[in-house]
Amino acid sequence: MELIGTPLIKFNVRRCEPELISPAKPTTRELKPLSDIDDQEGLRGHVSFIHIYRNDPKMRNVNPASVIREALAKVLVFYYPLAGRLKEGPARKLMVDCSDEGVLFIEAEANLTLMQFGDVLHPPFPCLEELLYDVPGSSGILDSPLLLIQVTRLLCGGFIFASRFNHTMCDGQGIVQFMTALGEIAQGASTPSMLPIWQRELLFARDPPRVTCTHHEYDELEETNKDKIVTSENMTQKTFFFGSAEVSALRRFVPAHLQHSSNFEVIMASIWRCRTIALQLHPEDETRMICLVNARVKFKSLVPTGYYGNTFAYPVATSTAKDLCNKSLGHAIGLLRKAKASVTEEYMRSFADLTVIKGRPLFTLVGSYYVSDVTRAGFDAIDFGWGKPAYGGPAEGGTSFRSFYMPFKNRKGDSGIMICIYLGTPVMERFVKELNKMVGHDNEHQVHHDKKLHYVSRL
Repeated sequence: MELIGTPLIKFNVRRCEPELISPAKPTTRELKPLSDIDDQEGLRGHVSFIHIYRNDPKMRNVNPASVIREALAKVLVFYYPLAGRLKEGPARKLMVDCSDEGVLFIEAEANLTLMQFGDVLHPPFPCLEELLYDVPGSSGILDSPLLLIQVTRLLCGGFIFASRFNHTMCDGQGIVQFMTALGEIAQGASTPSMLPIWQRELLFARDPPRVTCTHHEYDELEETNKDKIVTSENMTQKTFFFGSAEVSALRRFVPAHLQHSSNFEVIMASIWRCRTIALQLHPEDETRMICLVNARVKFKSLVPTGYYGNTFAYPVATSTAKDLCNKSLGHAIGLLRKAKASVTEEYMRSFADLTVIKGRPLFTLVGSYYVSDVTRAGFDAIDFGWGKPAYGGPAEGGTSFRSFYMPFKNRKGDSGIMICIYLGTPVMERFVKELNKMVGHDNEHQVHHDKKLHYVSRL
């Protein structure tokens, strides 16, 4: 793993044996179905997060692993489904057996200081597999732990809280809700300030299910297009920073009638366009930008406060490569805004119905790309008693078809947005060239230093 910033270092990670932490009190043994948004194929996987905490002199003699382990057992009394195991019923329907078997917890220590990570903390993180150990047999979807946590103490007194959730149980905001509750109890609260609500039946498909909206997320493309998922044996990941100067530069290309567009829309449209140019697609090929819409935020009446399941829709903006590359940036922005506006409460109902009718499929990846906005999720505010994290958010930068849109402060102290892009090496070179044309400078060096670093784990 390569990170840019500081000299070569070597470190050891010593782990205790993984433990299963069950709720501190007996809970109800029951079988709880997930919603028909939760159990679609695209969410049947695990998602990882990292929170990095600096030393706090007031907590000098306190072991963060002990504090978090004790709080975890207490918070699971409220979030007891997370201590269960997923089962699959007829028609691939997922449900939780609330068995109190527990979540996995690992205590570890590393002969490493936070300073040795460099002065810029962002994914991809070096030696993630050591900071979040994949316990053999733990990464399945069915009959596996739904949550894995590793707390790694550092020589400087800081620590790293790494976690891995089964995505069918929670979306990003639901995960933050759980982590916030864990932090509150770690600091002495007896109950979370926001009590969790299950009620997954609120997003069950109707009986009978009926599709009433257009859902390009499940387009069945021609067989000849099946090989157009962007992959390569020679892949490169680069991290880009968009501060006020970069956003202002991009807005020069936005037509007057779209100047009210959000920074997110402007940046996403610019990346979509530069990425399509770099891919050198056939002019008539379809290129697709998936627009994640949080129905929990957009429709406050859809689910109650405290609901921690998945509430995202995946509307898709589509364009031919020719139009996206040759028309103005306003073309891409307009398509993104139209796709997002298509999501209504009826769209969410229709979406749940369609997943059931189609057998809970994976959304169409051919020609697709999406960016998950975690700027408002609250990952950067999780406090276990050591204050807010130096970094809190996704542990990995993304894949060839997915990136994260994350808050970030660069070396100059400028606040903005960081996005990791993952492309084939020659494609990345063309992408950087196109993006630099738009922002007017070499963007990638806004995040990184010039010196390379190899972190080597000695186990």
